[in-house]
Amino acid sequence: MIRLAPAAAIVVLMSMAPMAQSAPSKLGPSARFMPTVPVDATTVTNFYKQSVYDPSNNKIGEILDLMLEKDGRITAAMVGVGGFLGIGEKNVAIPFDALTVSQKDKQRHLTLNTAKDALKSAPGLTYDRATAIWVSDKSLSNAKMPLFMGTMPRE
Repeated sequence: MIRLAPAAAIVVLMSMAPMAQSAPSKLGPSARFMPTVPVDATTVTNFYKQSVYDPSNNKIGEILDLMLEKDGRITAAMVGVGGFLGIGEKNVAIPFDALTVSQKDKQRHLTLNTAKDALKSAPGLTYDRATAIWVSDKSLSNAKMPLFMGTMPRE
């Protein structure tokens, strides 16, 4: 009887292996790997924490965040304007395609066709860590407010 117990255990384990392999995966399809990066691709670091300038080359703010659609397209940039060392700074959402990207002194240069005062008078937003979304700075409880006041996401 003692010799049958190990044999029975092996039979049970062998019969369980096919069941484990046939269980449906919750992770989705296998990852695909790219041998190269698309030529026209750019990194988020080319925008994140970068200064934004007006057409007269005056610094008007800094990119604090980028808003992505479900398909991965960047539709808006959150720009911090005003303040000193982050104190008194106001966060404003702008359509991402409103930024003009150029090279100046061998560095990426971001320009927005507006004045700093116009950004200061725009609706302000605050990042709500509890919900992980940007909301009106007037009320954190107003999390259902549209993010892009007066603009439409690209189609």
